[in-house]
Amino acid sequence: MKILQPTCSRKYLDIHSMHRLEKTANVEEMREVLAELLGLGCPELSLRDAITLDLFSHALIFCRQQGFSLEQTSAACALLQDLHKACVATPLGNVEECYRYFTSVLFCHGVRRPPFSIDLFKEEQLLALADYVVNTYFRHFKLYKYVFTPQVRLDLSLTYIGLQQHKLWPEDETEKEGSKEVEEQAVTPQEEELETVVEAEQEPSQVSILRAYIKTQLNKELGQLQQLVEERFKASEERLNSKLTSLEQPFQLPPGKGKNKTK
Repeated sequence: MKILQPTCSRKYLDIHSMHRLEKTANVEEMREVLAELLGLGCPELSLRDAITLDLFSHALIFCRQQGFSLEQTSAACALLQDLHKACVATPLGNVEECYRYFTSVLFCHGVRRPPFSIDLFKEEQLLALADYVVNTYFRHFKLYKYVFTPQVRLDLSLTYIGLQQHKLWPEDETEKEGSKEVEEQAVTPQEEELETVVEAEQEPSQVSILRAYIKTQLNKELGQLQQLVEERFKASEERLNSKLTSLEQPFQLPPGKGKNKTK
């Protein structure tokens, strides 16, 4: 079992970077400095860079509204960056794995148990950060995966085993065939029509029947596989929605906590 370490603090944005962001006077200036720190080329021309810049600029605005310190803001951005990397690591659906990874790393920064966890965030700050990521990133999880992962295309190549291959004619036999074709040009039109009818009747060979059967079975299997994948995606999405709904409910303290006992 791999034990996660609380290494998100100052992971991507160090203390000097956070001071530069803190000195910005408005949102536009903050976005320019943030694009430079994240190494984004030209967000106006690149869709991915524009989405990345929007993701982290809104995260910084949220941290300022919550009154996070510079170290807390750096850790929150690192958490979001690691979550995004886990999302786009594969084009397959991994929303549940990403959610478990995010919550485990998040709570490593909320409990003082060195070296496995540190109390960088308070309980209210942890809940606020978790709600923000769930309502922003996980709500648009499929969109991030669609934009940042390559499109997967499946190409099938079929090889038929046990079928007789077409034999090549030798050169001398081809010459004889050429002479025979010259002699057979004098055939009457009625005989030509009879020959075409006979050839049309002989067309459905073993190879064509086998290919039609394989094609039918392959389409059937692909249809069942597509239905199974859709059912799994639907079940996974329902489980995620139920988790999101439970997380959106207001946090309530257990009964008896925070109340003074009266004698």
